[in-house]
Amino acid sequence: MRGAKEGRGLIIACGGDGTISEVANGILESGCDAELGILPSGTGGDFRRTLKIPARASDAARSLRTGRTRRIDVGRVTFVNHKGAQVSMYFLGVGSFGMSTEIIEGVKRKEARWLPGAGTGRLGGKVSFAISTARTTFASPKTEAVVKLDDERERRLTVANLVIANARYFGGGMKVAPNAKLDDGQFDVITIGDMSALKILANVRKLYNGTHLEMGEVSQARARVVVARPARKTEKVAVEVDGELPGRLPATFEILPKALRVRSP
Repeated sequence: MRGAKEGRGLIIACGGDGTISEVANGILESGCDAELGILPSGTGGDFRRTLKIPARASDAARSLRTGRTRRIDVGRVTFVNHKGAQVSMYFLGVGSFGMSTEIIEGVKRKEARWLPGAGTGRLGGKVSFAISTARTTFASPKTEAVVKLDDERERRLTVANLVIANARYFGGGMKVAPNAKLDDGQFDVITIGDMSALKILANVRKLYNGTHLEMGEVSQARARVVVARPARKTEKVAVEVDGELPGRLPATFEILPKALRVRSP
């Protein structure tokens, strides 16, 4: 935020999705029109995939010099944080709830390991998320939530996962929202329904290549505002935002059209 308020035209985030999101939040909260640049590293790397920013730092640095400036949509989510207070934050990629929160928690605790001493850094983001997905699928119960899209009526859903996507990827390279665009003024809302653990694991490849939308248990909708709350008031349903776990439902997700300038190839 300080760099934006000091009038810097380009602010570069060096890190993974969480770091990029933090820098973007600082720019947006400053009220200034600084441009976001990205030098990727870290576990996930999902947001830079949608922008087609190279994974290698040298190639990404070259795109910072030669790339173009584009305006992209930003999500804003209001939720309940870990202290029980209602707060808001911005996000660039994806917000979600359901299995994804357990998967990310497993990755962050470095539970996704096959060999002693092999943590997320050595295995790499895609492998870490894949292992955590396999472990979580059998252990995580389905999530029941009440969801409202724009002015439609509320619906009670039982889901393995529900994704509110501004960008296309999450979970270390899963192409969860293959049709999402960063400048169309809408979220792509992907609902993965009440599927068995075995069927989820059997179709993980489809999540990575973006062909899961053809499955009967998966649906896609578009919305500018998504409101979600637990189906049972006593239940706590965690929320994932840009690969972080900042709090829980109830939550309201809103799209802010073309709110951020970003440097891209």
